[in-house]
Formats: sequence, structure tokens, C-alpha cells
Amino acid sequence: MEELQFTNAQRAHVLTGALPYIRRYNGRIVAVKYGGNAMINETLREQVMEDIVLLSMVGVKVVLIHGGGPDVSDMMARLGKVPEFVDGLRVTDAETVEIAQMVLAGKVNKTLVKLLELKGGKAMGISGIDGHLIMARQKNPALGFVGAITEVCIDPIVDLLEKGYIPVVSTLGCDAEGNTYNINADTAASYIAGALGADRLIMMTDIAGVLRDRNDPSTLIPKLTIDEAVELFRTEVIAGGMIPKVECCIDAVLRGVDSAIIMDGRVPHSILMELLTDEGAGTMVVK
Repeated sequence: MEELQFTNAQRAHVLTGALPYIRRYNGRIVAVKYGGNAMINETLREQVMEDIVLLSMVGVKVVLIHGGGPDVSDMMARLGKVPEFVDGLRVTDAETVEIAQMVLAGKVNKTLVKLLELKGGKAMGISGIDGHLIMARQKNPALGFVGAITEVCIDPIVDLLEKGYIPVVSTLGCDAEGNTYNINADTAASYIAGALGADRLIMMTDIAGVLRDRNDPSTLIPKLTIDEAVELFRTEVIAGGMIPKVECCIDAVLRGVDSAIIMDGRVPHSILMELLTDEGAGTMVVK
């Protein structure tokens, strides 16, 4: 694709047009749950990091919360283990949770930190284990070390934000006995955003948002109240893999987040489109 060329006047117009939105979010907390194709595709990954660094540089306090399921599955395959899922959750035995910790808190987390810093950001990677950020219990004995969140301690994130860092959080948890748990990243993002009193939670996915007709992207629903979302559950407009995404958005709003957005992470610079334009991107859930 031929690169678009802009005059200096056009660049100035774009920057001044973004000023009201920059003022709106300056000093506010925006939590970004990062995963899906935007994490796997190298070009998209770089664009997401550029968006986050830009927002941080204009005074937005961005918290990046990430998963990494495909990387965990890849490492399991290398070690001769076959991934097994029940209702979309990975069955996690003692060996698998060690692999998850190694991949999520190690490879994936530090790769994102490195990318943010290469783009000019100031980032620090932590896991839900650090500072008892995510306390958890076993969700279901049949799933092994898959955790249900019992408590969130946001002090480590707040400390990093106050020092000007972009916190990069891998979604592992622990209990008082020292057990490590694999935590669903969407769920962790809703808990963390709520505890922080975030202005926005952005859930990056591989679809445009909530569609009235799931086969027609033009039927995107730009905004939903909780009551409207419940009605769409009832009529099965929201179905399948979209159910837990919307549920996490509702949970975040009920926990104190001003709004939660499900957006298509495959769209270049979708975060900037959401925060710095009138048009926005994806489906916004509000109370």
C-alpha cells in the first residue's frame, strides 16, 4: 500500500483536532486488555505500542494488561504437551502452570516492555503475583491451576503510574499458600480497571464489536447500556465468544469504570481512533 503523504498544514490540523481529546484524558487512567491478532501480527503489535507510547507522552496513564494463550500453547507443543480446553479455559496441571508463568511473565511480558521502550516509552513489566496484585483461588478442580480472582491489590500499578511508567501486567495470580494460577486476561482486566477507577477499559479483540447481525459488519452497535446488553443476551444477538467479552465489560462498569469498549485490534491505530476522535471504534458499554 502506498504511504499517504501529508502537508505540514494537514499535520497541524490533525494535531489541533486531537487537542480536546488529549485534554479530556490527560491524567486519566486507561486500561488496555491486549491480545488476539493485534498481539500475533508484528505490524499491528508495533502500531499498538506506538499508540500506547503516544498516549503516555501526552499525559494519559495507560495500563497494559495482556494474555498470551497462543504462546503458551506453542511452548507446550515444544515440550510435548497437548493443550486441552474446557469451555474455553485451558486445563492447567502443575507443569502447565509453570509453562504459563515462564511464557506470560517472561517471554511475552518482557517482549512488550522492550517494544514500548524501543518506541520511546518508559515501561515496567509485572505479573499478578508481584505485590499480591492478583489473589486467587482454584476456579474448578477439573481445570487444575486455573484461578478465580478473590482480591486485587493495585498498589504496584499505582506506584508505577506515579513514577511515569507504563505498567505491563501478565495475568497470573497466587494464593496465600503460594500456589500460582493462570487467570483469564479479560476477567483480570475488568477487575484491575475497576479497582483503579479507570476512565476507560479497552478490550482488543478480533472482531469489530457487537454486531446486530453477526454476518454483517455494517450492523455494529456503537453503544450499549447494561440493560440493553442484557436484552441482547436474551435474544441471542450477543452469543458465543462475545458473551464473556460483554460480561467482562459489564463487570468493569459495575466496578466503577466509566466505560468499557470492545474494539477490533486488527484495525491499525484503533486505540487512537477510539480515544482521540469523535467517531471512536467498536462497541462501548456504559452503565
